[in-house]
Amino acid sequence: MADQTPDGFKQLLNKMMSRRWYITALVLGGFMLIIAGIFVAVSLQTPMAAAWKELLMLLLGAFIGSYGKIIDYWFSDTDKDKMLVQKMDEEDGVSLSDTNDMKESDHNYAPIIPDAFVQGAAGARDLAITEGKQNFELAKDQQEHEQEMEKLEFEHHAHRQCQHIWGDSDHDGHLECQTCGLLKESWDESH
Repeated sequence: MADQTPDGFKQLLNKMMSRRWYITALVLGGFMLIIAGIFVAVSLQTPMAAAWKELLMLLLGAFIGSYGKIIDYWFSDTDKDKMLVQKMDEEDGVSLSDTNDMKESDHNYAPIIPDAFVQGAAGARDLAITEGKQNFELAKDQQEHEQEMEKLEFEHHAHRQCQHIWGDSDHDGHLECQTCGLLKESWDESH
């Protein structure tokens, strides 16, 4: 029992690395399946609804975003990994690394939502607000136009149904209908 060498940190590091490999393989495999599906659909000229195309492009964009995290993980030198390797070395009794040599990490991590996406979303929101105002004004103008047309149609219909009785009741020298008020000159021009 005294001859057993402690290997707890070695097992921990191996488990962590195997999990990271599985996650990386899963993301890369999913991306390859999506790309293969797109290639097959394009080569077979499969018709697809616009909503599904948008959803597929969003999914593809999410996978591309996850590649940045995978590349950052595999190619960045993190302090946590150095600490694990040093602890594993210390377990053996021989330390080949020293955490005192580690510099403070000034690594700028990428934001969860990139600035370009936030700016694009703000632009889309502003555009939607502008279009909403334009649509409201257009609907209001259209409603006013329809009301004016109904009014003119009603007046025209009322004058057609009237039994015009011409007379000069306001003594201005022009004959007007005593029932509806239409001037005789305008009625003569239309008939």
